Amino acid sequence: MTLAISTTMKTSFADAVARTRDALAAQGFGVLTEIDVKATMKTKLDQDMEDYLILGACNPSLAHRALGVDRQIGLLLPCNVVVRSDPQSTGHVIVDAMDPQLMVSIAEQPELQSVADDAAEKLRAAIGALSTTAM
Repeated sequence: MTLAISTTMKTSFADAVARTRDALAAQGFGVLTEIDVKATMKTKLDQDMEDYLILGACNPSLAHRALGVDRQIGLLLPCNVVVRSDPQSTGHVIVDAMDPQLMVSIAEQPELQSVADDAAEKLRAAIGALSTTAM
């Protein structure tokens, strides 16, 4: 099993973030949180790193279904989408979304399979939309 559903785009970081937000929205995901890891590392540790943004995305209907199976599943909801500059390739941006199948394998709750399948389909569609303009 893979950890992420990913694509790489040849674009600016700001454009990749905007397009990722749009692709997620088209699949019913809203971005609830945003963590600028680059700024945090600089502020807290005085360490430099490439652009790295964690978008806390949520599809309310999928989250509701999963939480209906197990309230603790909120710990594993596949909500994080990472947009990061590729440190090995200038001008390239990687977008990673957690593979929802991990939620099922870790929780060992078969009732979550249909939620994971639906979430994976939507995340693959979002990442696939980005891939149509990828490298």
